Amino acid sequence: MATVFKKLTAVAQGQPFRDASHSAAAAPAAAPAAAPAPTAAAPAAAAAALAPQPAAAAQPSAVSPVPNVFLQNLKLGSGISDDDDATGAAAAAETDAILEGLRLDNLDITTVDMSFDEVGAHIQANLEHEVVKTALEQGLRHYARQIQNELNEVEQASVEDYISQSENIAMLHTQIHACDSILENMEKLLGAFQSDLGSISSEIQTLQDQSLTMNIKLKNRKDVKDHLHAFVTESVISQELIENICEREVNEAYIGYVAELDRKLNFYAKQQKQMQVLALIETAPVLERLRIKATTKIREFLMSRLAGLRKPMANYQMIQQGIVKFKYFNQFLMKHHRATAAEVRNEYIDTMGKIYYSLFKQYLTTLLKLQYEELADKDDLIGLEDSAKKSFFSSKLNLKNKSNVFVLGERSNVLKEIEAPVIAIAAAKHQSQQYSYEAVFRSFHFSLVDNAQSEYVFMSEFFDVIGIDANDIFNGVFGKPALVFSKHLETYLPNCFDAIGLFLCVSINTHFQLLMARKGIPCFDQYFERIQQALMSRFKHILEAHIDSLVQANARRLTTVDIHPHYITRRYAEFASAIVVLNEEYRDDQVATYLARMRTAMTTLITTMASGFKTHKEQLVFLINNYDMILGLLSERINNSSDAEFFQSLLQKHTQEFVEETLSPSFGMMVAFVKEFEPQLEDPAKAATIQVDNARVERIVRSFGGEWKRAIDTINGDVLKTFSNFKNGTAILQAVLTQLILYYQRFQNAMGKAPFKNLPIRNELINIHNVLVEVKRHKATF
Repeated sequence: MATVFKKLTAVAQGQPFRDASHSAAAAPAAAPAAAPAPTAAAPAAAAAALAPQPAAAAQPSAVSPVPNVFLQNLKLGSGISDDDDATGAAAAAETDAILEGLRLDNLDITTVDMSFDEVGAHIQANLEHEVVKTALEQGLRHYARQIQNELNEVEQASVEDYISQSENIAMLHTQIHACDSILENMEKLLGAFQSDLGSISSEIQTLQDQSLTMNIKLKNRKDVKDHLHAFVTESVISQELIENICEREVNEAYIGYVAELDRKLNFYAKQQKQMQVLALIETAPVLERLRIKATTKIREFLMSRLAGLRKPMANYQMIQQGIVKFKYFNQFLMKHHRATAAEVRNEYIDTMGKIYYSLFKQYLTTLLKLQYEELADKDDLIGLEDSAKKSFFSSKLNLKNKSNVFVLGERSNVLKEIEAPVIAIAAAKHQSQQYSYEAVFRSFHFSLVDNAQSEYVFMSEFFDVIGIDANDIFNGVFGKPALVFSKHLETYLPNCFDAIGLFLCVSINTHFQLLMARKGIPCFDQYFERIQQALMSRFKHILEAHIDSLVQANARRLTTVDIHPHYITRRYAEFASAIVVLNEEYRDDQVATYLARMRTAMTTLITTMASGFKTHKEQLVFLINNYDMILGLLSERINNSSDAEFFQSLLQKHTQEFVEETLSPSFGMMVAFVKEFEPQLEDPAKAATIQVDNARVERIVRSFGGEWKRAIDTINGDVLKTFSNFKNGTAILQAVLTQLILYYQRFQNAMGKAPFKNLPIRNELINIHNVLVEVKRHKATF
């Protein structure tokens, strides 16, 4: 292909073309005459010829001039004249450059690095090829000449083909030259454009700088305009504003007029601090007169609204809702006339303070009239003897209309309904209802807290105050109403002996204090603390009085022939369980200490009263009945209290003593025998020293055999008559019979050991299974 391009270039330039192939082809043309005939050594020679040889020095090829006829035909066919030699030379140079760019000279095999270690393998593989075999068989020289001839023919055909297209090539050259001219013009044009764009860019930068400068000027002018507009607007007092402030009625629309005046006053004050302006100096007197006029009209308006609160039967909450719409008036007064604002605030405090004082005083007075007529007094203490000389269970004295000072009962419902609606006076009078003191306390304080919440919200919104300022106004309004109940307690507490009622009031007071804290209204904290301190002080005083009554009680006068629970025990059980339940919520350690002291005093009194009975068994029955009743009430009210655990241990102790006391009359000899000999029989050395009393053993065995059934029946009857609590009686009977079985089993075990096992009387022992059957029969009756 390189040869073809070189020929075309030479033809186009009118130069001779040199090619080594022409000279090389001439030599083989005469070769057939001198070539020897193929021999057997031809394949070997061919193989040697195919092997790589050292590169020989390049020899200059012979020059084969191109016939003039060919050159003339090429010029005629392509339309190229002698005048176009310069153009042809340029085209030839361009063609050489293209060929040089293609680097066709590197197609020589010598430019490729080859590995000689692999040559042998390639040769052996190529020898097996069909073409190689054919070449070797025909002889390499003959085959080479054949190939050369074929290449010449192909080359000649290619040259002729290119010559036939020479006209098109010349035309292409012309077109390329024209395009090159056009591109040159375009390059010049684009260069001009680039130059123009450079100048335009500088102009744009200049315009941007000018635009930025103009924007800054515009912004400055707008700022000046805004300041001037604001200044002119705020400094100019229109006739309309003067008329609105001076002549218009004070209503919701008046708020807008006052707001405009407020804005101008604020602007004037701000400008006066910065600089003195003549225009403002001229308008200052007008502003001052408008300020005074607005202040006067606002004061008159608010005072008239506050006066409406004093009217009889006035709905002050509705009036407050109407006043709060004009809270801006108070803000205006606070900024521009604080004296008037203080006057309005003091008037409100004085007005609402009197209103609330009157309302709550009247409400408390009416509530106290609805309280039970017969209240607890100094004679209603646990340890005091019942003046009616009746048991606590049968007495109906004062219980119909008097709240029981020892029993909690349904009084605890006041805690469950602590935020229920307050007591309606008219409805309560109409239905002739009466209430306990804690119900009165709850209703009064719930009303107080409810009004305090709404009042605090109003004051915070209208007067725009928080924190200490809000507390000052609130205390000014509710100071006197709070004193209503404080003064009442001063007269009520010294004569109060209703400890349960006071403890309920303590719980109610704590609840409302926490409620106010959750609402974010701390203003009543000091009031609640004073009430709490007064209530707890009297409550502890009453507990001390109850304890003293138990300590100082006359056990001899209180002792009766009745072994059932004493009415004082009943009082204590009800009262202690009530305080334990209420203290579960309050968690006061001092109250727990008082309860422990009261428990000790009560235990001592019960033990002293029990000592008044003649027999030890009666004493035990009295103790068991009283402790069982106390334990039953405590367990019914609350689980796992320290008081319940204390009385449970006492009950178990005395029950065990009663079991032994009950078995003693009928089975005392057997019990004594077991306790005497059982420890000795455990030790063989001591067992050997036992002296057997046959007569004693015979009496025990025959006494048990003849009396055991009747004795069990007797025990059953005694227990039924002795214990008032059926459940407790069942448990005690079961304990007695169980202990009897255990003693008899231990007695039989002792009789089965030496030295008793050989006694003939053992044959008369009752089978323990018979005893078990009889015990189960009595157990079924329970």
